[in-house]
Amino acid sequence: MTTEEPAGRRGFPAIDGRHSRVWILGLLAVAAAFSAGLAFRSAEEFSPLVDGLLALLTVWVPAAVGWLVVHRTGRRRLEIILAAGALSCQAAGETYYVLKSATGEDVPLPSAADVGYTGFYVFMLATLAVVIRRRLPDMTWPVVLDSAVGALGASAMLAVVLDPILNTVLDGPRSLAMALGAAYPLLDLVLVAAVIGIAATTGRNIGRGWGLLVLGLLTFAGADIGYALLELNSVYAVGTPLDASWALGIALIGAWVVMQGRTDDAPGAEARALPSQAVPALATLASLFVLILGTQVRVLVLAVVLASLTLALAALPLVFRQRIRLADVQRQARTDELTGLPNRRALYTDVPKRLAANGRRRSAVLLLDLDKFKEINDSLGHDVGDALLSQVSARLAGQLRPTDLLARMGGDEFVLHVENVGAGEAQAVALKLRSALAEPFDLGSVTVHVNASIGISCYPDQGQDLTMLLRRADLAMYTAKSTHSGHFVYDGGEIIFDPRQAHTVQTLKEAVCGDQLLLHFQPKVDLATGDVRGVEALVRWQHPDLGLLQPDDFLKRFEEAGLMPALTGIVLGKALDQAAAWAAKGRDLTVAVNLSAPSIIDSGLPAQIGTMTSARGLSPSVLVLEITEDVLVADRDRARTVLTTLRDLGVRIAVDDFGKGYSSLSYLRELPIDELKLDKSFILSMTDDSRATALVVSTIDLAHSLGLDMTAEGVESAGAYRALSDYGCDLAQGYFMSKPLPAAELDAWLTERGQQTQPAPFSDLHPGPAAVVARP
Repeated sequence: MTTEEPAGRRGFPAIDGRHSRVWILGLLAVAAAFSAGLAFRSAEEFSPLVDGLLALLTVWVPAAVGWLVVHRTGRRRLEIILAAGALSCQAAGETYYVLKSATGEDVPLPSAADVGYTGFYVFMLATLAVVIRRRLPDMTWPVVLDSAVGALGASAMLAVVLDPILNTVLDGPRSLAMALGAAYPLLDLVLVAAVIGIAATTGRNIGRGWGLLVLGLLTFAGADIGYALLELNSVYAVGTPLDASWALGIALIGAWVVMQGRTDDAPGAEARALPSQAVPALATLASLFVLILGTQVRVLVLAVVLASLTLALAALPLVFRQRIRLADVQRQARTDELTGLPNRRALYTDVPKRLAANGRRRSAVLLLDLDKFKEINDSLGHDVGDALLSQVSARLAGQLRPTDLLARMGGDEFVLHVENVGAGEAQAVALKLRSALAEPFDLGSVTVHVNASIGISCYPDQGQDLTMLLRRADLAMYTAKSTHSGHFVYDGGEIIFDPRQAHTVQTLKEAVCGDQLLLHFQPKVDLATGDVRGVEALVRWQHPDLGLLQPDDFLKRFEEAGLMPALTGIVLGKALDQAAAWAAKGRDLTVAVNLSAPSIIDSGLPAQIGTMTSARGLSPSVLVLEITEDVLVADRDRARTVLTTLRDLGVRIAVDDFGKGYSSLSYLRELPIDELKLDKSFILSMTDDSRATALVVSTIDLAHSLGLDMTAEGVESAGAYRALSDYGCDLAQGYFMSKPLPAAELDAWLTERGQQTQPAPFSDLHPGPAAVVARP
């Protein structure tokens, strides 16, 4: 798992809360300037400033902002693209109208401007259709009925309001101008009905700032209807507040587009919604009003029909209330609340039926587990973890066929049942799923990269029922994680099972509480003098059954079980105990300890270290904390705060495995760092690769130019030792000097070398085994 700061497309900054507020205020300021111009406009003739420049700015600024948001969101949001298209159509139509009016000509109806105006409705209705379509899978039948009731009720009321216009069209002489004049209010009716239907999706998050969209469309529709009624009576005049209504409506729609591009909202935030019965209740009252009004005055038949349909649908839940409620309860019992996917109950109900229905036809079960999801939850918070799971489920669902079944088992595990596929096709599906997860996940304040491990079992060869298929897919998934292969197919005989890595949470807790964790120490040698300046503490597990375990055999399980803070505390305590013992013997050695991501962003760590060193009579400067680059990038702001406090105490900070990651070097300037530890991969290839040698030399120079010490890891030969000394490297550690040793053996090694006063020549240095130690 790696994280990075959110950024826009191609280097543009992301649209955060500050940017969005500035843009929205700009849009509203343009509309306000136009309104002010109308208020102070005294002449009846065309005003180049108000009717020309300001009028065009009210449409082209929202359109330009819309396309800028499209660009910054990577052109991946269809509703934003359609909304930007709608704003552009309105701007194009308004431009033609303004240019014609500037010449003193009357703009006929229809004209080229109407092509743009009509395009606005087409694109805006398409935008609403995308929004509604996205919500349909999560909408229960009561919500669908409420939406329909609200839309029909709004339509009935608008039909009454538009009665004069519709009667003129239906009863008067037929003409394209009359038809087009009535079409705009009718299209407004459809827009308002759709908006009211969306408002009825109570408790559903249909997008950031959707209230702006609702208000904008209602304002725009109100302006159209007002214009149509005034024009019908030949009393419309340019320069009235009605003209400002169009500008305000367009500005609000543009503001909604800006909100769609925001990246900094808190994960999991819910959109505000109306009370659950507000829309159907208001629609019912409106329909009753229309029907009662129809008994007193002549009302358009269309309005009566719409009102009757509203009441009929409103009464439908009363007739089938119990059945609908039962169906809704059953749906909720089968649905995962966070992701909206089928849950474990639905999986165990549906897959056996699917297997029975397909007979002996082939199918596959894929068990997907996110890698290092526990680390995300611990370091960034459960709200970020929930947001990540929601986005992961959406991406996975987007890769499925209509016949596939995807369910969330719980935590970060997902199960996919794919019909009519064998092992080869199932592996292709696994690759497709992992490819879909390869793109970074924008979680607001941070962007996260995650990988997944997938285990595959095939029916009927590897299991006759779901329980067996899941068990074998789980074994295959474990192998995929262990081998870092991404996916693995169970084949009945090649499942890799290493008992040294299959630790239960209980055994891990016993290791913590039972004093089974111990430390080995590897010396760090000053290349200029040959003195041992310090040691690195490396944790080992003395397992009661499996013997001495290396970090690679258990650290990952400690992370997954959430026990890294406890392990870190034990390592710090034992390392400082040994440092105190050496100090009592007159050995002035620093002790380096590796820290995990949760530890380095723990605000209580500095106080904990201060207490631990004080209790042992040590200066905090005896301690060196080693942190990898990916930990620094994960949450740089919190890491900076903790590291600065530690530095103020006197603790030294080292960056471990430097050069191995892909992070920006800017953290070297921003964070309080004392030492760089060059990754062993550069040192091992240095003597045979001139490019590796050049990188080593330049990195040493970089460290020194920044006032940092440089330590070389993985020094395993006299040639590498001499070369690093010639290049000006400060410290070295590796098997050429000594492998990691228990404290007692290290004492003996130090004594043999003359207690650091007469360091042995290169040829006499104690070489360790050829294998390279694995560190936590």
